Amino acid sequence: MTVTGPSGSYDALLLVSFGGPEGPDDVVPFLENATRGRGIPRERLVEVGAHYTSFGGVSPINEQNRALLGALRADLGAVGLGLPVYWGNRNWDPYLADALRAMRADGVARALCLMTSAYASYSGCRQYRENLADAVAEVEADGLGPAPMLDKLRHYFDHPGFVEPLVDATVEAVGRVGVPRPRLVFTTHSIPLASAASSGPSGDAYLAQHRAVAALVHAAVAGRVDVEGDWDLVYQSRSGAPHVPWLEPDVSDHLDDLAARRTPGVVLVPIGFVSDHMEVVWDLDTVALDHAGALGLPAARAATPGTDPRFVAMVRELVLERVGLAPPRALSPLGPSYDVCPAGCCANPRGPRPALCGSD
Repeated sequence: MTVTGPSGSYDALLLVSFGGPEGPDDVVPFLENATRGRGIPRERLVEVGAHYTSFGGVSPINEQNRALLGALRADLGAVGLGLPVYWGNRNWDPYLADALRAMRADGVARALCLMTSAYASYSGCRQYRENLADAVAEVEADGLGPAPMLDKLRHYFDHPGFVEPLVDATVEAVGRVGVPRPRLVFTTHSIPLASAASSGPSGDAYLAQHRAVAALVHAAVAGRVDVEGDWDLVYQSRSGAPHVPWLEPDVSDHLDDLAARRTPGVVLVPIGFVSDHMEVVWDLDTVALDHAGALGLPAARAATPGTDPRFVAMVRELVLERVGLAPPRALSPLGPSYDVCPAGCCANPRGPRPALCGSD
């Protein structure tokens, strides 16, 4: 089925995600894919791979993407939009190129891409766009015909379908932490300072967008339950070389500071993530919460949107918005993000590479 409006026509939706291992033998090859070109020694990859061993060598992200895929298909079908939904990953099976081959075989001419990253940054947006360009080039190199044309859905960090599930999950976690007036500590993936500075068309979009979401969630939660009047934005899952400056403070270091200040308790709110994948269930549920326990600091972690019906419906809204059949919705003063990434947006720190879904 094709979705057509005054702003365009599309005959498929492609879920574009990071990928993850499906068993113990996949772990190191997956990490080699994910870190290719960064010079990380194999022994370090083996060390990081031990995190996956705790989960049988299986990343939670795969089952979460399958669940989201099913939820998207059901939601679109329920309203009469039988838009086919495909799934492709950057770093593991099903790979993007294989998804594009399946789409081509099914006669898909033009598709919209949903990235499982809500914010602007090199690793969260432009790198996906580069990977899409690589996949198109690989598919077209076989001489069997053109790959589908690809556009992307806009960043959705301040869309109600992303924010409102976070608010409800945080209220629920406040009830679990077991102390009066806990402090809300918002977490996201750390990135290099240089990448943060170059994010978005004018720079510093990564921080501005996260701060906007944190302010929205805190205000809504404070209107329903009693929490501290201030909040914090901290970082997790750093993976870079020690000499390269990345965003700080680290979540565990920040927990040390809060414990020293006799904070009664904290709720960790992972606003940087759309589902409970490895960097949530390991870096927060295992490392950070264990660290809080050792400090005697009561702590709970709020859930990510996952397959919340509002998040799923948001994707449908973004599709209709992209073709001009629905108005854009955004809760923060930053307003709705752009459909086409501007030139120079979220620059590749290693130099220019071909990228789709943008003006450069």
